[in-house]
Amino acid sequence: MHLDVATTWETAVLTGGPADGLRMQVAGRPSVLQVTYPCQVEDPADGVRVAALYIYRRQLGVPDEPLAYGYDSASP
Repeated sequence: MHLDVATTWETAVLTGGPADGLRMQVAGRPSVLQVTYPCQVEDPADGVRVAALYIYRRQLGVPDEPLAYGYDSASP
């Protein structure tokens, strides 16, 4: 079985939320992107890390670059 790996990179921009305006390169036009921000933990257990998670969904009406991803405040 041969799996094709997306090799075409496209510019994408995030709109809304904590990463508003962030630009990046994506491959394969993913439908969802997640952005994480590290949180400070008081007295962390061995190896424990906490990150705030934000979800951005691709806006399907944007056919050309930059692809647009809008903040989904209801996720996760």
